Amino acid sequence: MSYAQKATCTFTVSSWSEEVYADIDGEGTTAGELYFPKRGLSRAAVGYTYSGDVEGTSTLVYLMGYRDGDDLVIGLERFEGSIGGQEGSCVLRHEAVHDATGVRGTATVVPGMGTGGLERLSGEAALEIAGHSETGYPLVLGYDLG
Repeated sequence: MSYAQKATCTFTVSSWSEEVYADIDGEGTTAGELYFPKRGLSRAAVGYTYSGDVEGTSTLVYLMGYRDGDDLVIGLERFEGSIGGQEGSCVLRHEAVHDATGVRGTATVVPGMGTGGLERLSGEAALEIAGHSETGYPLVLGYDLG
């Protein structure tokens, strides 16, 4: 779908708390204090901070299905701030796959969940993240304000 406007920004991870709730094989890897099952399910509570044409913060819950390197990621994110100068809040639905090289997917605005100047927002962003970054990840949101 095409949108009339584009918002270019950078987002950074301000918090990440992940917990495995199903470990299918009892096999996995540990990174720092986090354990990642080879096959299993986890839930992550995440905070993001946005700067640029999208300015604000969000809270997000991811559900992840680890399946030996080709992992499924779905989530709902509540953003509060401004997009293209319009203040308010909105909800984004994330659908992605994750492997050793990065994350690929989409974040789509959920209709009917916006407030303020973002009440009638519709839009979508492609997620293409390679590797870990301390300085943030670029994002371009195509959108309409209804």
